[in-house]
Amino acid sequence: MQRTTIVAPEQVLQRLRRMAAQRGTSMADLIREALEAKVETDHPRPRSLGLGASGHTDTAQRAGSERPTPRPWR
Repeated sequence: MQRTTIVAPEQVLQRLRRMAAQRGTSMADLIREALEAKVETDHPRPRSLGLGASGHTDTAQRAGSERPTPRPWR
């Protein structure tokens, strides 16, 4: 394990102290649990949702048959 420092609002730290006392564990254990849970449930957001209004309703049908004309370099 590696040691690190966090900065948190006093109200959050007070709640963590109470939770740790009620559970009979340390604040460090609670924070590790929360970090592990967050890492397990976090999923990266897609770069693009593929949503947009092109104005064409048959885009998917035409995609297989139409090919763009290459533009000249300059």
